[in-house]
Amino acid sequence: MNKALAFAAAMLLSASALAEVQVEGAYARAMPPGQANSAAFMVLKNHADTPVALIDGSSNVADKVELHIHSHDNGVMRMRQVEKIEISAHGETVLQPGGLHLMLLGLKEQLKPDQQIELELVFSDQSRQTLTVPVKRVMGGMKMQHDQPTKNEAHQHNQEHQHHKSDD
Repeated sequence: MNKALAFAAAMLLSASALAEVQVEGAYARAMPPGQANSAAFMVLKNHADTPVALIDGSSNVADKVELHIHSHDNGVMRMRQVEKIEISAHGETVLQPGGLHLMLLGLKEQLKPDQQIELELVFSDQSRQTLTVPVKRVMGGMKMQHDQPTKNEAHQHNQEHQHHKSDD
């Protein structure tokens, strides 16, 4: 009997120690045909008294999900993978274009506007959340390279963007 009570108390304590992360405004970026990668964005709100971190993810539409950040390095915009995305106690962390985000690598299908995908988030306390996330068209391109485009590349990208916009 004492073992059963100890087990129940341990389960209750471990459940109360789990993060209380609320996910708001989650969406994935729609991509044109032939694109191998996309990104997902959201706001993570931690309602717990202790900090927690997003440490991993997975999706039904990608081979792999990685945590990434865009940063300025000597005037050059760079993207790099990060080990974790911190969410302070009673705080929030915004994942957005040009900042922290989730990369969806090795897309298994084209992501189209108004489509729904599944995204699982894994936190440092081993809690998990499975989300159904809408796919949205995001204006302005997040080039999937490590350096800013040259003026010629930027002009070409703008022309391509105008072409895709006229297809709407």
